[in-house]
Amino acid sequence: MNIQLSQALSDVTGETGQAIIRAIVAGERDPHKLAALRNYRCKKDEDDIAKALTGAWREEHLFVLRQSLEMYDFYTRQIEACDAEIERTYAAVRPKDDGSDDGPMHVPEHKRRRYSKNAPRGGNIRKHLKRICRVDVIAIHGVGEVLAQEMVMETGTDMSKFPSEKHYCSWLGPAPKNEISGGKVLRSATLKTRNRAGQAFRKAAASVMRSDCVFGVFYRRMKARLGPAQAAVATAHRIAGVYYRMLKYKVEYQPLSMEQYEAKYRQQQIKYLQKKAAKLGLQLSPA
Repeated sequence: MNIQLSQALSDVTGETGQAIIRAIVAGERDPHKLAALRNYRCKKDEDDIAKALTGAWREEHLFVLRQSLEMYDFYTRQIEACDAEIERTYAAVRPKDDGSDDGPMHVPEHKRRRYSKNAPRGGNIRKHLKRICRVDVIAIHGVGEVLAQEMVMETGTDMSKFPSEKHYCSWLGPAPKNEISGGKVLRSATLKTRNRAGQAFRKAAASVMRSDCVFGVFYRRMKARLGPAQAAVATAHRIAGVYYRMLKYKVEYQPLSMEQYEAKYRQQQIKYLQKKAAKLGLQLSPA
C-alpha cells in the first residue's frame, strides 16, 4: 500500500505505532489525523509521519493487517498468561533457610530508569528471585530478569555443589582448557558445550560490550588483545565469577566505578612491571 510507517518509527509495536495501526484497522485513512496520534516523545514530527502514511489503501492488504493485529493481540495475551503463571509458581517457592519477605527492595542506580517491552509483565519477578536467592542477582551489569531466571533455573541457588569458583566456571564452559606438555601450554581453548547456563552468561556479556561499566571496560581491553569472540567468553567468565560469589557467600553486588577499575588495573600493571624489572636487574622510576 506504500505505507512506510516503519521508516518513520523505529518500533511499530510502541505506543505511537500501536495507536496508528489500530486507528487504520478501525477505518481511519486521513494521514494527518493518523499522525496526530503520535506520542509527544516521538522523534518524528507529524508532517514526517503523515508522509509515511500516504498511500493506496487496498482492501486485501488491510485484511492482512487486521489479521496480523489480531494475532499480535492473541500472542500478547498468551505471554501475559505465562508471566502470571510464572509469578504464581515463584510465589510458592520457599528458600531453604526461611520464607520471610525482606520488604521493599533497593534497586541499584545503574538498573533504574530502564524499560524493555520484552521484560516479563509481572512486576514482582525480581522480588521473588531475590527472596529465593537471598541476593539480588539482577543487580549485576548485563543480567536482566529473563537471563537471571535462566541462570537460577539451570544452576540452582546452592553453590556448595561446586567446590570453588573455578569448578563452577569450568562446568559452565567459558573457562579455558589448557593442554600442557613439559611445562608449556601447547593449546588453550574453551570446550564446546551446550550448557544453557553458560549461554545465558554469554548473552549477559554481549549486552555490556558498549556499556560504561566494569565488564564493558574489561571486554574492550580483552578485545584489543584477544579479539571479539574470545573477549566475549572472558567477559562471560568474569560475570559468572561474580554470580557464583554472590550466591555462595550471600553478598550483594558492589560494582566498581570505571575510575576505580582503571586505577586498580594500573596498579596491577605497575606491580607486574616492577616484578619483571627486578628479574632483569633493573628498577622502575616514574617519568
